[in-house]
Formats: sequence, structure tokens, C-alpha cells
Amino acid sequence: MSKKFFTLPSCKTCQRIEADLKPAEAGAEVRDIKSEGITPNELDAMMAHAGSYEALFSRRAMKFRSMGLADRNLTEADYRQLILDEYTFLKRPVLLTESGVHAGSAKAAVEGARAALNG
Repeated sequence: MSKKFFTLPSCKTCQRIEADLKPAEAGAEVRDIKSEGITPNELDAMMAHAGSYEALFSRRAMKFRSMGLADRNLTEADYRQLILDEYTFLKRPVLLTESGVHAGSAKAAVEGARAALNG
């Protein structure tokens, strides 16, 4: 598997991190999750490294509250299906490599992605 960088081009945070990391220059395939989406196999590969679908799920998405999800007790199957159904629920940006996954904009995730791209 090659390196894949999943991003949302309209997201200012994703734009900033992509400009900083330059994933395309490091040989990563850059994918717009809104126009291209992620496949079930890609999501399952992310989960295999992250340990759970919940770890890849963004509670910051506006739809999280509007759909009443904050009031529900979600299962791993729920998290998986929600991410596949609605791109906004994927914590982003995400770098997926053979050796790991780095999801979100937290400093540790960005630094992990930087090391994976340059390592």
C-alpha cells in the first residue's frame, strides 16, 4: 500500500496541515474525501492501525449534534457506518501508510504524519 493523505480541501485546518506537510511531494496520494470518499477497505485499514473506528470519528462535525448522535450510545459498527455514509465524520486530515495511521489535527498526529512522510 502506498501512502494516502485524505483531506477536505475546503477545510482551513486541512489546508494549513497539507501546506506544512506537503504530502504529494513526499509521494503520498492526496484524496479529497468529499468528492472521492473513502472505501470500506481503506476505513478498515485505518481502524486496524487506530484500534477502533471511534478513534477515527470526529465529534466536531456539525452533523454530530444535528443528527442527535451526542445523545446516543454509539457502537463500533455505528461509527464505521457513519464515517462511510458521511465524510464529515472522518477525523481529518488522515495519513494512512503500511505502518500506521495519523488522524486529526492534534500536534502529535501531525508530527506522526510528518515522520511517516519523511521517514
